[in-house]
Amino acid sequence: MMPIPGSGLAKGLAVTLRTMTKRSHTAQYPDVQPQLPPRSRGVIGLFEENCTVCMLCARECPDWCIYIDSHKETMPASTPGGRERSRNVLDRFAIDFSLCMYCGICIEVCPFDALFWSPEFEYAETDIHELTHERDKLREWMWTVPAPPALDPAAEEPKEIAAARKAVDKAEAAAAAAAAAAEAAQAEAAGATPTEPGTPGTEPGTPGTSTEPGTPGTGTPGTDPGTNAPEPRTPGPGTEPGTPGPGTDPAGGTA
Repeated sequence: MMPIPGSGLAKGLAVTLRTMTKRSHTAQYPDVQPQLPPRSRGVIGLFEENCTVCMLCARECPDWCIYIDSHKETMPASTPGGRERSRNVLDRFAIDFSLCMYCGICIEVCPFDALFWSPEFEYAETDIHELTHERDKLREWMWTVPAPPALDPAAEEPKEIAAARKAVDKAEAAAAAAAAAAEAAQAEAAGATPTEPGTPGTEPGTPGTSTEPGTPGTGTPGTDPGTNAPEPRTPGPGTEPGTPGPGTDPAGGTA
């Protein structure tokens, strides 16, 4: 079916007539900031602590606008008898936003969550060379990154948070154990005094505590040898046991 001549013109005039009767709305930028979508791609922020200099973002960037420099350092062994390890130390991390096409590949491929999208878009410059942002500037953009949406309450705790909490708990436990050991050593050094010989109540032979025969103080009269116990009497010669001998008084006297 052939279109009616002038139908396109009529549709355009109809749109014009509809908008003519409506009040125009003008955004007062820059006095009033626009309401951006939650996932707006403004600028890329760098969380430097998470970067391991794996160079994966620089290799995957289709515009080759990411520049990374680093050097290696040898770390001492963490345990006795262990071997030394080497790690990469970040020296430079820069992004040339005059070349960046905001594809987001560098953020997606980063395995350690070191790059994030920031909604900030006001970084225009009069000189194109100033559009290359170094790591200090990228770190400033990091603090403008919005918080991620809340997780499902029934979801598992992220492994990064669990590992960080475990490390903090381990460090706190080690610090508490070290403090307790230091307090115990200090108390032992301050309160332990040697016992001198001859202290009353500690060695045998002192008055009031001796248990040896012949010393006064603890023996019951009439039970321990050497005390005031009466001596047993012996029967006289030539008599049978139990009968008084001749010339002796039954009461113990001599006739």
